Amino acid sequence: MELKNLLSKFLIKRKTNGLSQRDSKFQKEISDLVGYQVNNLEVFREAFSLKVSGKNSEKKNYERLEFLGDSVLGSIISCYLFQRYPEANEGFLTQMKSKIVNRKNLNKLGDELGLPKLIFADNSVTLSENIAGNLLEAFVGALFLDVDYEACKKIVLEKLLPPEEINKLENKIISYKGLLLEWSQKKKLSIKYETCEEHLVGKQIAFRCNVWLEDEKIANASETSKKKAEEKAAQRAFYMLNKKEQIIEKQKTIS
Repeated sequence: MELKNLLSKFLIKRKTNGLSQRDSKFQKEISDLVGYQVNNLEVFREAFSLKVSGKNSEKKNYERLEFLGDSVLGSIISCYLFQRYPEANEGFLTQMKSKIVNRKNLNKLGDELGLPKLIFADNSVTLSENIAGNLLEAFVGALFLDVDYEACKKIVLEKLLPPEEINKLENKIISYKGLLLEWSQKKKLSIKYETCEEHLVGKQIAFRCNVWLEDEKIANASETSKKKAEEKAAQRAFYMLNKKEQIIEKQKTIS
């Protein structure tokens, strides 16, 4: 009799829930991340659905929510920085925002939150290198739709991107190329980059970049893309110049 009652309660709960075992697990994982029982599971399912080709190409995927989440996250971070640094100028606030919402940092945060593990796809799907950051933005978009702006802001700043994480970025360098440009403009010096393709053994293509300060070549580097080669060469140029010129204060974090 007791077994019959337990079975009856289980069936009633399952029927009321109306979710498959997979969806129930997904709902719990999302709820654990945000700290409340999510309301619209469908919108979160969309946030973790990949774009597919073929006959199912019209099926909803994370891209629309990524677009929304990008704007919502940008607004939340802008408001936080405006209040956190009441004396800071527009240039500093812009740089800080860029450090927080740049693709590399969002990818890092998305990976730390384990977002790629929540994707609705089989293991054979090849994921892009930026998928973790894309999913984070889509996740914020879904969160905004499930609650409201103020609740979304509270969850982002308490659960997903707390102030202690933001504060770590204050002295972090995210672009050596940008840093050198700013320094050269203050010094009224010319910095230029010469980048060309190199054909390696096995038909591989690399890009070699030379950095020139006025008429002197001060650094070079090779990488798999033009952007990466220029940033790597700029980093080497920075280390060389910083020993002589002290481009930035010693307390700044170099990464």
